[in-house]
Amino acid sequence: MQRQVLIQKAEKVEEIKNLLREYRTIGIASLHKVRASQLQELRKNLKGIAHLQVVKNTLMKRAISELKDLPNIKKLEEHLTGSNLFLFTDINPFKLALILEKSKVKGFAKAGDVASEDIVVPAGNTGLSPGPIISQLGSVGIPTRIESGSVWINKDTVVARKGEVISQNLAAVLSKLGIKAIEAGLSLKVVYDNGLIIPEEDLAIDVEDYKRMIEEAYVEAFNLSLNAAYPTRNNIAILLQVAASEAYRLALNTDIPTPQTIEDLIRKAHLEALALSSKIPT
Repeated sequence: MQRQVLIQKAEKVEEIKNLLREYRTIGIASLHKVRASQLQELRKNLKGIAHLQVVKNTLMKRAISELKDLPNIKKLEEHLTGSNLFLFTDINPFKLALILEKSKVKGFAKAGDVASEDIVVPAGNTGLSPGPIISQLGSVGIPTRIESGSVWINKDTVVARKGEVISQNLAAVLSKLGIKAIEAGLSLKVVYDNGLIIPEEDLAIDVEDYKRMIEEAYVEAFNLSLNAAYPTRNNIAILLQVAASEAYRLALNTDIPTPQTIEDLIRKAHLEALALSSKIPT
């Protein structure tokens, strides 16, 4: 029996080693408080994109220790704590992180959950009748009043700051108010990308902020190319317009007749002649 277990473990280690060699990107995500239904949905969303496996840390460490040809792979060992899901893929690691971020859903908080952002209870009618709810709201610092037979919240109230642990009382209050305050889903702890170790904090990308930065860089580069008269596919039409305008002004100022300037030169000469004639006594 023990021999059979050892054989199964050895086979599993070989399978893991093959996966580590086959894919260029390996992501590690914590399974802490991830529901089975969420994991099932994620497997469906990532089908054809990433291969997902729950692997014991001891087996992963053994597989890593036996791989000598993958650069920096041993640095993953320090991230092998807790229950983990391993994602094997060839897509860009930042794209993988965005997919996981978009797959997160809001859910009701439970005691012991950690607020992923400031939790704000908005002002307004709760739709609840006066009773024990008043003291329950008061116990978590929410000011109330009774109006038209309902309990109203006087003002927007922050009941938990980002990173704070949610108490049993607060979880119960948020549930009664119908507020889904917890974002549930997978977050990457670290990614191994073809020898590069990318920690969680470097994987977070504000897509809109990056779009703004790229747009600003484009405008600055475009203006620089115009000012330097450096022709590109994007600015050539404007450069030609500027060149034509400058050539026209130069020809006009130096009295060079061209098909484009002849009318203005005649007009200019006519105006100068009128000005001169007005100074000659009659």
